[in-house]
Amino acid sequence: MRTITMVSPNIFPRGHCDLKEAQHAHFSKTSASASRQTMTEELMEDTSKDDPVSGDSIRRRFLNFYASRGHKVLPSASLVPDDPTVLLTIAGMLQFKPIFLGKVPRQVPCATTAQRCIRTNDVENVGRTARHHTFFEMLGNFSFGDYFKKKAIRWAWELSTIEFGLPAERLWISIYEDDDEAFKIWHDEVGVPVERIKRMGEDDNFWTSGVTGPCGPCSEIYYDFHPERGILDTDLGDDTRFIEFYNLVFMQYNKTEDGTLEPLKQKNIDTGLGLERMARILQKVPNNYETDLIYPIIEKAAELANVSYVLADDHTKMNLKIIGDHLRAIVYLISDGVFPSNIGRGYVVRRLIRRAVRTGKLLGIKGDGRGNVEGAFLPIVAEKVIELSTHIDADVKDRASRILEELKREELRFVQTLERGEKLLEEMLADAFLHAKENGTAPCLSGKDAFLLYDTYGFPVEITKEVAEERGASVDVNGFDVEMENQRRQSQAAHSAVKLAVGNGADITEDVPDTEFLGYETLYARALVESLLVNGNPVMQVSDGSEVEVLLNRTPFYAESGGQIADHGFLYVSDGESREKAVVEIKDVQKSFGNIFVHKGTIREGVLEVGREVEATVDAKLRQRAKVHHTATHLLQAALKKVVGQETSQAGSLVAFDRLRFDFNFHRPLHENEIVEIEGIINKWIGDATLLQTKVMPLVDAKRAGAIAMFGEKYGEQVRVVEVPGVSMELCGGTHVSNTSEIRGFKIISEQGIASGIRRIEAVAGEPFIEYVNARDYHMKNLCSTLKVKAEEVTIRVENLLEELRMVRNEVSALRAKAAEYKASTVASKAFPVGSSKKIMILVECMDDIDADSLKSAAEYLVDVLQDPAAVVLGSCPGEGKVSLVAAFTPGVVDLGVQAGKFIGPIAKLCGGGGGGRPNFAQAGGRKPENLSSALDKAQSELVSILTEKAS
Repeated sequence: MRTITMVSPNIFPRGHCDLKEAQHAHFSKTSASASRQTMTEELMEDTSKDDPVSGDSIRRRFLNFYASRGHKVLPSASLVPDDPTVLLTIAGMLQFKPIFLGKVPRQVPCATTAQRCIRTNDVENVGRTARHHTFFEMLGNFSFGDYFKKKAIRWAWELSTIEFGLPAERLWISIYEDDDEAFKIWHDEVGVPVERIKRMGEDDNFWTSGVTGPCGPCSEIYYDFHPERGILDTDLGDDTRFIEFYNLVFMQYNKTEDGTLEPLKQKNIDTGLGLERMARILQKVPNNYETDLIYPIIEKAAELANVSYVLADDHTKMNLKIIGDHLRAIVYLISDGVFPSNIGRGYVVRRLIRRAVRTGKLLGIKGDGRGNVEGAFLPIVAEKVIELSTHIDADVKDRASRILEELKREELRFVQTLERGEKLLEEMLADAFLHAKENGTAPCLSGKDAFLLYDTYGFPVEITKEVAEERGASVDVNGFDVEMENQRRQSQAAHSAVKLAVGNGADITEDVPDTEFLGYETLYARALVESLLVNGNPVMQVSDGSEVEVLLNRTPFYAESGGQIADHGFLYVSDGESREKAVVEIKDVQKSFGNIFVHKGTIREGVLEVGREVEATVDAKLRQRAKVHHTATHLLQAALKKVVGQETSQAGSLVAFDRLRFDFNFHRPLHENEIVEIEGIINKWIGDATLLQTKVMPLVDAKRAGAIAMFGEKYGEQVRVVEVPGVSMELCGGTHVSNTSEIRGFKIISEQGIASGIRRIEAVAGEPFIEYVNARDYHMKNLCSTLKVKAEEVTIRVENLLEELRMVRNEVSALRAKAAEYKASTVASKAFPVGSSKKIMILVECMDDIDADSLKSAAEYLVDVLQDPAAVVLGSCPGEGKVSLVAAFTPGVVDLGVQAGKFIGPIAKLCGGGGGGRPNFAQAGGRKPENLSSALDKAQSELVSILTEKAS
């Protein structure tokens, strides 16, 4: 079955059109309808002086075309979707998914959008082919139970042939093989010849969102690049001739678990037209990259590289296309609040930035490309992207300084990493040797470390292995491969299909209205049980001990949102005689199906039934803790802006009962004095006992008043504004204290980086603040008592103890080394010679239970005593389930072609381990002490055999 594709960025063929003639063409089969009435207020500004085939004009003409036919022009959704099934917005229909599922009522009967989209599944092909992009715009028209197949087809044809003037004889149509209805409309009503209508199977022309859920046939319009090739044996999949530019999905079925296709009550239309594709056709350029949507960016990159795109070879053009494509994706992602990191969406941005930087270096761009070799070139190219953003996303220019600053910081950091990578590798190897010493195993660099060097520092794993072996360590290549596979799966998450499902929840919403929230004014309310769910299925009653989801008509419970966790509390059912007939403990509340509150809990007593009245009671102490932490979060953001600069902004938050967590955009750790200053400012505001003000107002008025909006958050036309007069003003739907004095106190308990350019503060306020201070005081008193010093003397005392411990450990290590050498001296006499022409001394011995480090000292001592040529192999059991092995070969042995690193590995395998190292010295380990004796026997026999042959 066909998963959602939404018109992937494929190659566009060269096209012809006479716009003046097309604009006067007659479309004889167009019919009028109520849903097609002209909506002049919806029409976008007609910039008639613009080039009619420019990217901006194509976008405007598409939206105006459908606005004049009754469609509401809606803005593009953020690249960061609400949908948890996808990482990024990959299709135009994504923002309408709840409507298609019937979980949210439609606000308009039909809509049209120009949606920004990101897909990175074929990022390695960007620039190599003419049909791959990471960032693209999907123009779409959508019907939510209004018009269906006939109008969708007729309007798509009218748009293509009249509005955009594409020659009808160059357009081919694909339909689902069993969709006779679509065939009749295309042929009988639109007039497309039979030979240019292709029936295709499920893989190509039946759209489905997943195993179950809404689905239906689709129809696509293709542009013919070479009509002179005729109509015999045509293949619409031939990219050298055809290109799909418009996809029409007729969402008319619901697929059940057994595969049955049931007709949907509400049939929908979901379409997508690739803007870059249509621009290529109308602008008559060889590929999407040379349209006015991308080419100016490419020209800027070419200027910095001091090359001409027109005169460049194919490889250079490919690299310039990569930069042109990637910078569009990077700029719009950062604008929508996605900053570089090693996880999730941030990982996508970082990968694109790294690829663009590397590509720039391949093009010969040095520094900023303008003479400053220490500078960054991505911000300069990004300025062109921002310049072109006006009609794509007007907010990009407002966020330009933040975008450019983040790009500069990330690029310069990455350029430095190639040099820093080797230094980090040395540190990792030192840790590996220390870990091996402590555990009596062979030093081995973990797969995660090798992957970190590769992924973050651009350090090839082959070089990592080579350097590690020179230092006497191995690399966990299998672990590295596992990390690489995890990375690929993470990348795929950004472009997996949009999943829809129609289940019982869709039926429930038909009978359950939105929940009335009373929690701002009260913590108690009487409410009716509208519905009960157990394991997602509706039931009429639930008994004692069962987990249940309760839907009420009204509630004082706050549902988790805006970073604030949900209220806890109880639902009580009384029998009218002051006795509780049922008690439900509520531990979570979530918003679902739009604005319906789902109370999740456990029946502690009795039976709960649909239609019963309940007394909903919120836990007042926990609500107060949440209120305190939420208001404290607002104060924290205001204090951060005051101390470190207005450019910092919120990147996420958690308002919990025991603490608050605040993520913010900043490029370095906070200094200790800055943390102290922030705490002082907040505690002063708390002491000022300022009354908070909350009001509901239009979003435009709130922004005009200076209210701070959360980056990437969606807001309705009316918003709630929470203001601490003179301190902060934010758009916020959370619960807050009435007076700052209720917060009592504020303390930052940690500050750390969680991603590149993202810092995290955890703090406590109110009752948790008191608990934190009391706990610290308790532990400090115990520490003072144990060390027998005053609180102010604890630091000096601990430092002295650590120094004493270090000295003792050094002494112990020295004694162990001497003991090992002494033991080695007692076994040196067991060495024996082999070889006829050249006598080589061999010693293979078990050293009982000495540790790996002492074993190394013993081997070094023995090769010195035995002198060159000599081969020493020692083994020990330093602990339960541990084996240590070491091989030391003098230069005379190595010159014969016998290397310690290669020799010790197979011996270690006999003990259930492995290892390696340099030609003259190697260490290994194992987990089977019971096999040590036989392994050493094997080592001795092989050494005798090999060296006897070599020295004869």
